[in-house]
Amino acid sequence: MFQYIVRRILLAIPVIFGILLVTFVLARMIPGDPCKAILGEKATQEVCERFSREHGLDRPIHIQLGIYIRNVLKGPFGHSIRFSRPVTIILIERLPMTLELGTIAIIVATLIGIPLGIVSAVYNNTAVDVVTMVGANAGVSMPVYWLGLMLAYVFALMFKGTPLALPPSGRLTAGLTAVPFYEVYNIFLEPESIKFHLYEFIANLYIFNSLVTANWKVLGDVLKHLILPSAALSTIPVSIIARMTRSSMLEVMSQDYIRTAKAKGMPQRTVVFKHALRNALLPITTIIGLQLGTIFAGAVLTETIFGLAGVGRMLFEAITARDYPVVQGFTLVIAVGYVGINLLVDISYVFIDPRIKLD
Repeated sequence: MFQYIVRRILLAIPVIFGILLVTFVLARMIPGDPCKAILGEKATQEVCERFSREHGLDRPIHIQLGIYIRNVLKGPFGHSIRFSRPVTIILIERLPMTLELGTIAIIVATLIGIPLGIVSAVYNNTAVDVVTMVGANAGVSMPVYWLGLMLAYVFALMFKGTPLALPPSGRLTAGLTAVPFYEVYNIFLEPESIKFHLYEFIANLYIFNSLVTANWKVLGDVLKHLILPSAALSTIPVSIIARMTRSSMLEVMSQDYIRTAKAKGMPQRTVVFKHALRNALLPITTIIGLQLGTIFAGAVLTETIFGLAGVGRMLFEAITARDYPVVQGFTLVIAVGYVGINLLVDISYVFIDPRIKLD
């Protein structure tokens, strides 16, 4: 297995480099001038020329690419044109929000999608199956941006003042503060050290930070703010997972060993969960891994709609401002994460079905 993992990592390097190259080129093909986008349309030509010199935008494109590759290999991904800050620091601030949202969304999608698919397969060609699949098709058809706006309108405006009211935007209610765990427990850290940035990244995971510091009020508020965006983001994955689970379960349940198990008088629960579901998990696991990529792509719209300061919203703002280093750095991190998720999915096959050997 170790050799397989090493081989997959080595094969991922040219893929990641290709993504880096494509992102670098596409970012510079976006219409508009970074100077005008950041400083405004009234910026003079002299100001824009100085702006381009300061940020290396006046250099030949191949020189800029070489500098960017060097920055990636060194780690900080360069400096943001808009904020004049290292892209790595912006990632530390923004990535935890997206990880929390994406994790909750995929958990919700899995916990709802798999049972719906199982029920639909068990009651195949019945009213239950038809209703479930119609709902799944409707879920796939609803755009994230439309569903997000509808959820915000219903739960923030129509249910305002009722127990069902939910916050339409933000990560925390004004006035609440998620005090970092290293401050609560008086952990001394050297400013700007690697350990400090690592701890800051962990502290920006508000759910984890609230659990560690036993700040239940902040924890409840964070979860309350995540209900609507995670619901909007998980709708399409729920539908796709449900359909894949149904298809995979129906294929397995038509096998001879399932009919034999039924003929032996085994309880339906044992047949469905011990025999059928276990053997249907491989394609379900694959689709769950693929949906993680969909969730991170959908985070761009979801975070923008719900005003969440995550990677998706920052990426949208960076594209608008022609902030090339941020666009490239954030896209590269998402690509590496996606490759890593696919690797974990492949490794999980061994534990789901011991007959599989990763050679």
